[in-house]
Order: sequence, then structure tokens, then C-alpha cells
Amino acid sequence: MAAEHITSPLVDLLQQYKLLQQEFEYEKETFYQQTQRAGIPKRVRQGVCWYPVTAHKSYYNSLNQLVIEIKRDENDDTDHNFEYGRPVCFFRIDETGNPRYFNFAATISYVHEHTMLVVLPNSNSLLDIQGARELGVQLYFDGTSYKTMFSALTEVMEAKNNRLAHLREVLLGNVSPLQRNIQPIRLSWLNRSQEKAVNQVLGAKEVAVVHGPPGTGKTTTLVEAVYETLRRENQVLVCAQSNTAVDWIAEKLVDRGVNVLRVGNPTRVNDKMLSFTYERKFESHPAYPSLRAARAMIRELSGRTKRLKGSKREASRRTLNELRDQAIKLEIKIDAQLFGEARVIACTLVGSANKILNGKTFSTLFIDEAAQALEAACWIAISKAERVIFAGDHCQLPPTIKCIEAARGGLDRTLIQKIIHRKPESVSMLEIQYRMHEDIMRFPSGWFYRGRLQASPEVRHRSILDFDTPVEWYDTALCEFSEDCINETFGRINKPEAELLVRQLQEYIEKIGIERVLDERIDFGLISPYRVQVQYIRQLIKRNRFFQPLKKLITIHTVDGFQGQERDVILISLVRANTDGNIGFLNDLRRMNVAITRARMKLIILGDASTLTRHPFYKALHEYIRENGNIIEIAPESPDHNTSN
Repeated sequence: MAAEHITSPLVDLLQQYKLLQQEFEYEKETFYQQTQRAGIPKRVRQGVCWYPVTAHKSYYNSLNQLVIEIKRDENDDTDHNFEYGRPVCFFRIDETGNPRYFNFAATISYVHEHTMLVVLPNSNSLLDIQGARELGVQLYFDGTSYKTMFSALTEVMEAKNNRLAHLREVLLGNVSPLQRNIQPIRLSWLNRSQEKAVNQVLGAKEVAVVHGPPGTGKTTTLVEAVYETLRRENQVLVCAQSNTAVDWIAEKLVDRGVNVLRVGNPTRVNDKMLSFTYERKFESHPAYPSLRAARAMIRELSGRTKRLKGSKREASRRTLNELRDQAIKLEIKIDAQLFGEARVIACTLVGSANKILNGKTFSTLFIDEAAQALEAACWIAISKAERVIFAGDHCQLPPTIKCIEAARGGLDRTLIQKIIHRKPESVSMLEIQYRMHEDIMRFPSGWFYRGRLQASPEVRHRSILDFDTPVEWYDTALCEFSEDCINETFGRINKPEAELLVRQLQEYIEKIGIERVLDERIDFGLISPYRVQVQYIRQLIKRNRFFQPLKKLITIHTVDGFQGQERDVILISLVRANTDGNIGFLNDLRRMNVAITRARMKLIILGDASTLTRHPFYKALHEYIRENGNIIEIAPESPDHNTSN
């Protein structure tokens, strides 16, 4: 791969700053339109509001924050965008039926299913919530993460004569990355390309990239690279764009016996994950009961002191100051011990700006799922490190960008992409995949990875049924009523195609036998790029009694929701069907790469070939399946169909 022409790093960074500003303004405006102009029911459907909710217990957590538990109706399974760290505001419905907002913002501390923990700014806000009837909560626009990214870009642009300035010139400029002179190590439990990647990481002085296509063991390789780095260094920083990705790598490191300190809240809900969070370790420290008692006394004495006068008030103030000094010393002691013992500090990229990490620097930074991270977010963490290791796949999901103009301008071009193209000598690609049947793998390997992927022998020919066809395309082009349309929440939907998908799923399960499916726990993933189509498929599955005993084995989600996952059988509804050949964001082929490569043994695609094959990618995919699988043409006049091999 030839290195691309490189512009000035400062010009590059300034462009990123402008594009990020564009995205910030767009997101802010979109948010206000959604929340201010739409009614409450629509906001709920859009995933930005829970209503109605009930307030439950409140308490002070280990960080001395006032937290309240909020619950919504357990029968409400509407998708939502609430997640850790996002700001929210509360409202009540007044006598006229309109929302009345409380005059404070709060922050989500934890969300799981129908329960949310929210950090409140003060005790007055708690009284507002507890006294409200017909309570609701919705996302609130807060530019804090953007401010942090703008600040990081400014810092790297202004850096002079220091390590950050040097890394800027290596990562974005013409300075070539250097290698340490080390003896390669043998890791017999890894394959050849994985072992090479670990050695590349250990030998890199400034930067290395572990390029991990689907199913190639990227996490395994990265864990090994972190483990081997810790043989040579005392402590490293491990980051990713999302909390889920941080939890995943952190959990694998814990499994290897590494002492991990997780800064920020985990999204995986189990005691193992919670046990290595900063908060839980803080609470488990022997000095914490003394600290908690001191804080309780401070809160009680603060209220009492305000009511006292004269010498009694002065004496109370002196006691308060002594208690505060004692609490600060205990906090510093616990914090120093937690960081002193930890070998890995794990957090999101934006979370690396947490005040807990102020002033801390690291010899090595690992960024997992780097292809999903905005460049500006990467620089937040890079500013704390001597060298940086990227892991990810720029041929899979890109960062989430809402402003199309900003994406087209280059905001969706990530730092890992730039390094892969500009500094190819820093890149190690993993080449053996352990997930997919060879017939499923071969097309994405050819289109996205220059044919370099190989199927491991144990997965190459595995299938569920004897003489099964691993890849099939159900062509709905002949169906008269399968045209896609936009529904009221401005999402694409194709109901006949969704109904066909559910029928094909039932037929395939009946072929396998429901007892065998349950006994062997054969699992199924139903994917559509369109959220409204996903919701409609969920309704169809929920209403169909046939699937009742199988509900734990069937996952229905958008492409983004399946990132990092895999299933034995994948069915994809492509939705788009029209006479103009418009395919919308099916043009983003990275999403299709993710969708196709979730399947282990069987891939079924449903789509209107006459619409889709006007695009070269879908034309090539259709031809590949015609030659290597089945194209099944669905005729409108009867449920029978014609098959061409």
C-alpha cells in the first residue's frame, strides 16, 4: 500500500476543528428540534424521553454524589438513547397537559433496561423530583464532551518541543515512526499474523496499528499485547470510544489476572465488572468507612452551623474545617493506593479527561475500536501518553456523525485510517478468521481486504444442516407491494420484506427442528440498517407464538447494534425497493461489511435486486451469491419460489 500525500499536520487539525464545530452546531440544533417541537409521545418513540417514570430510593455514592433511582414501565420496550454520562433534565406535566421543566440538569450514572440512576446537583433538586406527579425525564443537550475535544485539538495544535508535538508530527506529518531494537518473542498460542502484531506493538517507539478484520481475534491479540507490554512497563492506559468496548477489553484483561482500574461506569451488568470500577474499589478500601462517616458528619454539621450564632457558630465552623481536612486526606490516601496498585487504567477516550486522571501520564496508550472514534477524541487520551497503539478495522463501522456535510468534509476519516494509509509500515493485519464459513467470508475478504483473509480449518466448512447453502439472497424484486416507505418517525420500512424475513426464519428453524435449536442453543441474528424496520420485525416476532420458547436465542437489531457480535444464522433485511435505485445509507458499505460478517454458518439476505444491484457492491455480492449460493426469486402470485443456483 503506497503512503498517501500528507498535508501539514496543523492544516489537518484545523480542518478537524472546523468540521467538529459543524457537527456540534448541527447536533445542538437537531436536539432542540426533537425535544422542543415534538410532543412527549414522539420523543419517547425517538428514544430521547422516558415518560411516565417513578422516583425511587436516593443516596450518596462513594464519590459523595447525590443519586436517585428512576424507573419506567417494565412493559415499555421502546429503544432509547440514554447511557452513562449523558445529561438529562426532568419535567412534570401540569394541569394544562404541558411539560414543565425543573431548573437543573443531572447526569446519568447507570442505565439498564427499565432502571436509571441519575446524579443530582443538590438536595433541592431531589425535593423537586420526589414532590412531582406525572414525572418524565429526557436527554438534555450538553456540550461538555465537545468542549473536551475542542480543548484537545487546541492543545495538540499549540504543542511545541514536547512529546505531544513529536507524536503529532509522526501521526499526521512526514516524520517516520521509529522501532525499538528488540528481540521478537514467540507466542505459540497465537497464529503467525497475531504474533507478528504483538511484536510490532512491543517494538514500536511511537505508534503501531493492529488491523483486525471480523473474526480474526483482535481482542485476543490486543490483550496479549497489553499483557506483554506490562512485562516491560508498570502501568498503561486502555481506552475505546464506547463504554461497552472499554468493558469488553477490560473484562478480558481481568480474566488474564491483570489488575484493572475502570474509570467511568461499566455498561455490562455483573459483579465482576463492578468489582474493578473506581467507585467499587473506593468503597471496598479499609479507610472508606472513616471517610463516609466524616462526610455524613460534614453534611449534618453544615446544616446545623447555618442555624447557630456567635461563638457556637465559630466552634462549629472549626470542627467542620477539621472534618473537611480529614476527608480530603482520606480521599487522597485511597486514590493514591488504587492508582498505585492498578496495572491498567481503563476508560473511554472522552473519559480520559476525568478529573481523577488529572496530571497522570502513561508510557503506552492502547485505543481499541479506534475506527469508531473521532480523531479529536483520540487526541484527548494521546496527550497523556508517550506512545499509542491503535486497534480496530476501518472497513467496519465508522464513527457516528449526524451532520452529512461534516462527514463528507472528512470528519468521518479517523486517525487510524490516516495512519494505515500514511504509515503502512506501522500496520499489522490479522489474516486468519475463526468465525465464518469460507463461503460467507470469501466475498468480504475480496471486496474489503484484498483477498487476504483465510478461514481457520475448524470453521471453514462447518454448517448446521447437511448439504446446506451458507449464503442465500431472497430477491423481492417481483413483489408488487414491497416498495419501501417512510413512516411517521422518519425511518424507512418495508413491511412485506419484514414479514418474509420472519417466515423464512420460521421455515429454517423448522428444518433444523426446534428441539435441536434449543438443545444446541443455535442462535439467530435479525439485522436491518433501518431502526423502524427493526422495531417492526420485533413486533412480528413478539406476536408469533412459534418464537416464544426461542426468544433468548433471537436478537433483532440495527447493524450498529451488532458490532462486535456474531450468531450462527444471520438474516438481513435491506429494505430499499424503488424504481429510482435510491439506496440511502446502504451506500455506506462498511455497515454492510459488519452485517454480512456477523454470520458463522448461514447468511440469508432479503432485498430487491433490481434496486440494489445498480450499485457495484450489491451487484458484485448478488453475482457472488448466484455463483456460490442460492438466489431465490419471490413471486407475488404464490408463496412458492424459484431457486437458481
